[in-house]
Amino acid sequence: MANPPKLGVVTKVVDPQELYQVITQASSQNPAEVHASSKRVEELLDYFGTFDGLHEIAATRSVPLPVRKQSIIQFKNKALNYWRSRKLLSDEQRVRIRSRCMTFFDEEDDTIAECNEVIVAKIARQDYPTNWPSLLADIMDVIRTNLEVLCGSPNSDPRSTLALRRGLALLNSVLKEFSGVKLLAGVKTMVNIVDQLHEVMFAYYSKLSSMISALVPLALSDQRTADNLIVAHFIYKCLVKMALWLWPRLAQPEGGFAKLEPWFLQLFQSSTGQLKILSELRINLVLSLRASGASDRLTLLSVDRLTRHVRVFGKFFRRLQQLKPDKFVQLPTGNQIVLYYWDRVVQATNGPPELIQDAPTAVFPVRFLLQAMVLFKENLSRWTPFRKGGPKTETSIDCLWELWPCADESRPALSQEFVEDAVRLLVTRFIPLNLADLEGWMSDPEEWVNLEDKENDQWEYELRPCGERVLMTLSSQYKVYVTPLLETTFKQIIAQPTVDSASVIQKEALYCAIGRCATHLREVIPFSQWLQHNLIAEARETNQYYPIIKRRIAWLIGKWISDMCSPANDPNVWDILIHLLRDRGPGTDSVVRLTAATALRECIDTVNFDIDIFVPYLPTAVIELMKLMGEADTMEAKQRLAKSLKVVIERAGPRITPHAQMISEGIPQLWTAAGEEWLFKAQLLVVVTSLVSAMKEQSSLNGLIVPLVQDGLSAGVAINLDEDALNLWLAAVRNSSSLGYAGGPGLIDLVPLAVSLLSNNLDLLGKIVSIVESCLFVDAPAVLQSFAQPLMNAFVKALTGQAIMTNQKDILVCLQFLTQLAPATLWGQAMHFAGLFSHIVNLLNHDESSPSLLTECIYLLARIALADRQMFLQLVSATAETMDFPEAKIWEAVLDHWWRQFDHMSEPRHRKLAALGIASLVSTGRLEVLDRLPNEIFNLWTDVFFEVKESKSLAENEDASPLTLHWDLDQVPQSYYADSETTLEFDRRKTLLDNDPVRTTQLTDYVAAALQEAERTCGGIHIFNQYISKTDPTLLKQLQNELQSE
Repeated sequence: MANPPKLGVVTKVVDPQELYQVITQASSQNPAEVHASSKRVEELLDYFGTFDGLHEIAATRSVPLPVRKQSIIQFKNKALNYWRSRKLLSDEQRVRIRSRCMTFFDEEDDTIAECNEVIVAKIARQDYPTNWPSLLADIMDVIRTNLEVLCGSPNSDPRSTLALRRGLALLNSVLKEFSGVKLLAGVKTMVNIVDQLHEVMFAYYSKLSSMISALVPLALSDQRTADNLIVAHFIYKCLVKMALWLWPRLAQPEGGFAKLEPWFLQLFQSSTGQLKILSELRINLVLSLRASGASDRLTLLSVDRLTRHVRVFGKFFRRLQQLKPDKFVQLPTGNQIVLYYWDRVVQATNGPPELIQDAPTAVFPVRFLLQAMVLFKENLSRWTPFRKGGPKTETSIDCLWELWPCADESRPALSQEFVEDAVRLLVTRFIPLNLADLEGWMSDPEEWVNLEDKENDQWEYELRPCGERVLMTLSSQYKVYVTPLLETTFKQIIAQPTVDSASVIQKEALYCAIGRCATHLREVIPFSQWLQHNLIAEARETNQYYPIIKRRIAWLIGKWISDMCSPANDPNVWDILIHLLRDRGPGTDSVVRLTAATALRECIDTVNFDIDIFVPYLPTAVIELMKLMGEADTMEAKQRLAKSLKVVIERAGPRITPHAQMISEGIPQLWTAAGEEWLFKAQLLVVVTSLVSAMKEQSSLNGLIVPLVQDGLSAGVAINLDEDALNLWLAAVRNSSSLGYAGGPGLIDLVPLAVSLLSNNLDLLGKIVSIVESCLFVDAPAVLQSFAQPLMNAFVKALTGQAIMTNQKDILVCLQFLTQLAPATLWGQAMHFAGLFSHIVNLLNHDESSPSLLTECIYLLARIALADRQMFLQLVSATAETMDFPEAKIWEAVLDHWWRQFDHMSEPRHRKLAALGIASLVSTGRLEVLDRLPNEIFNLWTDVFFEVKESKSLAENEDASPLTLHWDLDQVPQSYYADSETTLEFDRRKTLLDNDPVRTTQLTDYVAAALQEAERTCGGIHIFNQYISKTDPTLLKQLQNELQSE
């Protein structure tokens, strides 16, 4: 074994014997041995030589198969991430591993072979061609040698065929890996690979395709046929990888791609021709087998491989279409092949229904028809005669075969006859519910509705949803043909009696078509008359087959209204939906009720919804939605019902209040029954949040809100529900006029939880600060009387911890509100004992503190000084004693930053706050403050005076209040209201703003009074003049003029 590299840290070298023993234990059938070895395996993976040892074990055929599998899986999962690590692998080991990778061509185990494919592709991405120049040549030698054997020998050689399959699969994996590389070096490598392979691989496929095209039914039971099919399939997949990589790059002038365009076009045209041959061959072979009843293993295997091979052509065409839809229709024979696919759809629907199955042995496999319909749908927009710059002529499908091969430039449009036939086919054969749909409906109604609800995401994988999307595209691109046809069909069907299952299913399909094409039919379908004269009666019909129509009626109404085809202001809409929602008699079932609940949500959640019209139906809607939530078995159904209830509550607004008790009484049982179904529990929290927001005053719900929030934020639950629980909590506080009393069902009972989260949960800190702030706006004295000290402690812990800057600023803003909302006696002592004032002093003394954070600190200090100047003095004194600092040092830090941060205050209200705050401190007569009067403080005041004076002058010209400032004429920043506009808290914030001393106190009067009080406090005019006399005469004169002019 190679020696480990001598790098700084000593790397342990693996013992091969121990490695083999541990891997043997890890692959044991004994769970105890597997568990005991797992930790040691993880440790050995960090040893030098482990990766080489694992690969050697995997390549040794004499080793038991489970051990080999375990080894190569461990190598694949770990080694590829550290392939270039000099700590774990030497260059010699990498050479051995690359060489060993080429020994798996005759590997019989598929798992080991597939792992080797991944390993080779990932290593090739890093090493080819520089460190592994022979890779491609080695793989191609294996393919060429064994392909010659396959084509040249009349008998099948299993080992040769296996090596050929493994080689082609390996090449396909390498091509897939390099086709995903975006860096220039990787792109150049892929160009080189394609240059080497494109012609030879095309020649290989051409040789095999001629053999496959001549298949006869008897040959299907021959092993040679199955081998030819799988080899051709792998070769073609390699060709597809190269072609798909090349397709988006053909238009690029640089890179050398243009020279490959002839080959690409040749491959595409030959693929379209081959698809037709193979598709027709397969259809005839399967029909012949069905007639003969042959079903031996080799025959079924050959049919399965032929089916997969035909399907890969459709995948190729579809991917080309997705990558470049405009260019796809310009490809020679591109439009022709799409119409060929559609012709197979027509052929399938004209035959017996049993010809269409989701099985490889079906005459028309579902997946093949889906490919055909999707290709056709996506090309429709390129064929419309009404597209700007599009074709002007029309043609029918019969002459397309003659025109398209040579007329791709003109791109003739589809004729009216063709479009109408396509629509009839879709509405009569693909859109109607089939037997499997009805069986699923009856066996598990809720799951059937759940699957129907997901059809928007899965339409490419189911025939009925896919048919609906094709119809929608036809209706959009050929509306002059489709709209009159659907209108005529509607008038014919609506007048006919519907009594048996066949007529019911066909009417349901027409209703589906009308709903899907609603936006194009709203001008020709008299929806209101239809509701009044037909749908109301059908919704109340008790015929046993009518659940099928009733479910579609509910869906149709929801679709029609939500697509804005009609406003939701017709009482007949609500008559029908509410009846379908609550009806439990004959002729209905749970599918109808669940669909009606969804349709109700879609109709209510529209711009034109009129609550006044809906109010009479509101009680029944709430009752039935709650009842259905209790009855539903699946959580998906419960979630959809909860979403519908949420929308009803939101759009009803305050009118939901009389029904709130019924909702709140049903929630606990649903909550308990949900167990660990977190998505449904989250939806229940959203419902209660909507109820709180709609009612505004929700004290009657506190008995529900408090336990829901506590449970939602409890250990083990919070990870799933914390966001929704916090949203409910915040909505409840913001819409409450009282926090209640401790011990009762009041929101104040949640304050200890807020304190705990504030201290310990950084992830939720922002939302928790908002909740605390909202609690203070409701009743700050009540909060502080019971929780002042723990709350301050929590604030300080958050500020001194790892809270991000935004959260720290939020906390300081919250504290500013606190000083305004409660007297200093409730927060001053707690602020000191918690060390909050000390923390602010430390921030001011810290050179690296953020200016924006320091500015918020000054705002808080100004609020404290403005609220209670004596408390400010006490805090300074107590902090000096606690920190063992002279008071003068604290005053120096505070006053220095008061002046420094003044330039960072952009809003006039904040600058005036700073001026008022410093004036309050001046009035205390503290020597440290008075020393700053002549320069910093007088300059600060005159700056603010100038702003106020200028603003006052403008305001006086408008006959405004003498205290109206220019910045007062605009609203405060939206952030002040913190998204509380639709809640009771908005008024509380506005009231606080309107009564803020910054807005109500005249600054000049306040400063004059502060100077007079300072004069008295410091011992009279003579002593006070000692400070004033140091002022620059010009500045002093300016200040005196400002004070006297007021």
